[in-house]
Amino acid sequence: MRIEIEPGVRLFVDVEGAALVPDGPRMREKPTLLLLHGGPGYDHSGFKPAFSRLTDLVQIVCYDHRGHGRSDRCPADEWTLDTFADDVVRLCDALGISRPIVLGQSFGGFVAQRYLARHPDHPAKVVLSSTSPHLGLARKVAMFERLGGPAAAQAALAFWRQPSAATWAPYNQHCKQHYNTTRAPDADDAQARIVFNTDILFASAAGEQQTMNLLPGLAAVRCPVLVMAGDLDPVCPLADAQDITAAIAPPWVRLARFAGAGHGAWRDEPEAAFALLREFIGEASARQ
Repeated sequence: MRIEIEPGVRLFVDVEGAALVPDGPRMREKPTLLLLHGGPGYDHSGFKPAFSRLTDLVQIVCYDHRGHGRSDRCPADEWTLDTFADDVVRLCDALGISRPIVLGQSFGGFVAQRYLARHPDHPAKVVLSSTSPHLGLARKVAMFERLGGPAAAQAALAFWRQPSAATWAPYNQHCKQHYNTTRAPDADDAQARIVFNTDILFASAAGEQQTMNLLPGLAAVRCPVLVMAGDLDPVCPLADAQDITAAIAPPWVRLARFAGAGHGAWRDEPEAAFALLREFIGEASARQ
């Protein structure tokens, strides 16, 4: 379904699981887990069906960022982290969601970091999964060289220095295969399911991502934050997650490292990653 979050702006939204469940003589309200997908330019489909295993604990709300996937197209000047971050609040207002648990994967983690900075009192908890606070080009190139040799390093350097269709093709060929340490059985089908907007990818990667620094805004954090990082993530390396963790006041943050995992520990180490998420969500549920 498409939900209007402000005049003329509709986001594609999918909801899985009940918000209210029978619990003896009452109806118990489960917390909402709001999933912010990666990219930019991609859609929410990568979360499915993996996150369905959490519906006993939460109601899951997936959506496509403004201009992405099955959401309505929008002007290019709206493709900003500030706009995407404010859309989290706009969507929650439209759906009547209060105190969500927000999980941002990769680019969705950029959005979640801006959301934390701009709306620190809005979330109950936040998960920052395989994400970065800045471009960190040297780290990316070094990790791609470690995993894929000189060809991957060269392709990564070329794309992140000058994102375009011309540099994206060799990046896809030499780098994308190293994002994860395992390959899902339906990987080809999953890729085909994506509604992909390369205009947003190139505009964001060549623009805002080149100079972004999300670390100062993390000083505003006033809710528990779980940072999840794979030791073998080449595009959002572990050191980036450590930078994020260091920028958040110690009472609020926890870093979880996953040995042998790449971009999205829930993809490469699903049992360990989802066990941790269940623990984190359970703690949040107890506070609702």
